[in-house]
Amino acid sequence: MKKILVTGAKGQLGSELSVLSSSYPQFEWIFADRKKVTLDDLEFLDFQLNEINPDIIFNCGAYTAVDKAEEEIDLAFRINYSAVNLIAKYAFQNKIKLIHISTDYVFDGSSSIGLNEEAKTNPINIYGESKLFGEIACLKENPDSIIIRTSWVYSKFGNNFVKTMQRLMQERETINVVNDQIGSPTYANDLAKVMIDIVESLNWIPGIYNYSNEGEISWYDFALSIKELGGYNCNVVGVPSLSYFTPAKRPKFSLLDKKKIKEIYNLAIPDYKESLKKMF
Repeated sequence: MKKILVTGAKGQLGSELSVLSSSYPQFEWIFADRKKVTLDDLEFLDFQLNEINPDIIFNCGAYTAVDKAEEEIDLAFRINYSAVNLIAKYAFQNKIKLIHISTDYVFDGSSSIGLNEEAKTNPINIYGESKLFGEIACLKENPDSIIIRTSWVYSKFGNNFVKTMQRLMQERETINVVNDQIGSPTYANDLAKVMIDIVESLNWIPGIYNYSNEGEISWYDFALSIKELGGYNCNVVGVPSLSYFTPAKRPKFSLLDKKKIKEIYNLAIPDYKESLKKMF
């Protein structure tokens, strides 16, 4: 029986994989939170990987506090780069299949068309830079890795835009939402299924892939969909990014082109609204 190690088990993606795991009893699942796999202590991480001895690694663990990363630079790079470097090296040496999760924040947001896997990277914040370094290290240390870039992840677990909107729309009469950042959301449950599908397909084609739900929207559009599906009476006002100061800049446009993953793994990717309904 193949053993799958999931890092970041308490995060959105790890939690969705945990829910799905019971439907895949052909695998032995190891869900590792920060205690079981310590991404910020590299010596201990090496020991932990050897103790667990997995056949497959889903590296969902990451430093994801985008604004905080501007101050905690060393910690962001230790988790998003150095730990990934170590995991990739370990996977290569032990012939372990590795799927590593990355982000649309590796781009600067200057494009106006969907970004494919060959698009030029140029992160505009520390988080994006640390994740890009992680991608580069992953493919250098283990050319057999699969990296999935995703965007605007949400789930019924953890903290995310959808849950924040649900709460605010019940608490307030009016909320302002940014209307000039364009992309597409990702329902973590959909992405979790895709990761399992890739492992099950036995069609392991290494490299970088993009995955998000279908649709080209702003955060404001997303908020309107949440309002509609939740039946909330809150007034939602679209505002420019300049209205909000954040320590870290966000890319203005980070719509991911999913053609590659759809063709290679024969995927039908749901529209964002269809997946949002599923979560509701």
